[in-house]
Amino acid sequence: MMKKYFSVMLIGFVLSLMISGCAAKKQAPLFPLMRLSVSDYPEFGDDMAYDGLRHGISQSISYLKQVPADKKFQFGEDMFDAAHMIRSLEHFLDVTDKRPSARELKKFIASNYLVYKSVGAGEEGNVLFTGYYEPLLHGSLYKNNEYKFPVYARPDDLMTIELSSFSPEFKGKKITGRLADQTFVPYYERKEIEEQGVLENKAEVIAWVRDRISLFFLQIQGSGKISLDNGKIINVHYNSQNGQPYRSIGKLLIEKGKIPKEEMSMQRLREYLREHPEEAEPILNHNASYVFFSLEEEGPFGALNVTLTPGRSIAVDRRVFPLSGLAFIETQKPLTDGSGKISRWINFPRFVLSQDTGGAIRGPGRADIFWGNGAYAEIAAGYMQHRGNLYLLILKPEITSS
Repeated sequence: MMKKYFSVMLIGFVLSLMISGCAAKKQAPLFPLMRLSVSDYPEFGDDMAYDGLRHGISQSISYLKQVPADKKFQFGEDMFDAAHMIRSLEHFLDVTDKRPSARELKKFIASNYLVYKSVGAGEEGNVLFTGYYEPLLHGSLYKNNEYKFPVYARPDDLMTIELSSFSPEFKGKKITGRLADQTFVPYYERKEIEEQGVLENKAEVIAWVRDRISLFFLQIQGSGKISLDNGKIINVHYNSQNGQPYRSIGKLLIEKGKIPKEEMSMQRLREYLREHPEEAEPILNHNASYVFFSLEEEGPFGALNVTLTPGRSIAVDRRVFPLSGLAFIETQKPLTDGSGKISRWINFPRFVLSQDTGGAIRGPGRADIFWGNGAYAEIAAGYMQHRGNLYLLILKPEITSS
């Protein structure tokens, strides 16, 4: 009886925390996306000359055709259904396939589209853009002295509870954990998984990789490729997560004075961890979050289970931004020289699609650009921490056809 009583008390405690959290969030801006007047529309353009845009839009349309036509998507204080989202994307594609001039594009959007701007974060009200990419690791299907770090599939005992089952006010809320002696408890942290072997006989190992640090960054990126010692290359994609909070090791090293804030990047983090191997374990374990993967024929896939488009797909907070939606960004990208070093950063405008989410991407002031794979993608993803603006576009309701 005591175990059952404790289980009920635990669930009650969790629900009380959720209630407190909901109360706190009510103080946030009611509509994080603001509809603009035409006079406030940005100067639209596309630094990629629309390359890749058709693929990105087609992937969003593919997703939207799989959901109910009346599924609602929120743009600030306005709502649009999936059928309208599809019309909006198809209408935009009809024109951009013709590669319009800047003047033609501006006139087209002003006449046909509503534009919403993210309120961003901080006093400036802008958005912090970071990047992610698809890393390549080296591994094997079998554990040996060279390949000894496991890439785990979802564990058998990992459970997710939808809290909406307890009360409608928890719609969209969930907790992740496991059962232990008839009690639902938090799932194992990174340190327990990597140092105590708690997943033995509970999770399939997809592959064994050479480097713990590279595995850590694979989890941060969410998907990647593994070049096996048998000559094959496999795609691994985010499947699930242990429910533990994501903690930035970059922020940790800045706070400890190990790396100056202005020098922080993924590349600088890797460099520090390799130069200080005795510190690597506690630093990596600072992030209790742990990602589990699935094996895929293609990829990488985003949160909509559609293929991401390099330079066109972005990760956002799904509580703020309508996933699959057409967006426009203004921020900066790196230019590299012949040696692969960044020579300078330049402003760029670009149309993108909100097709992914991320553990560290929270609120209206964050967005993550998917850069693809290869040397430039790694550089852009590793160093990008630049402010800018993020807009959402949707076809005006009165326009029903091209």
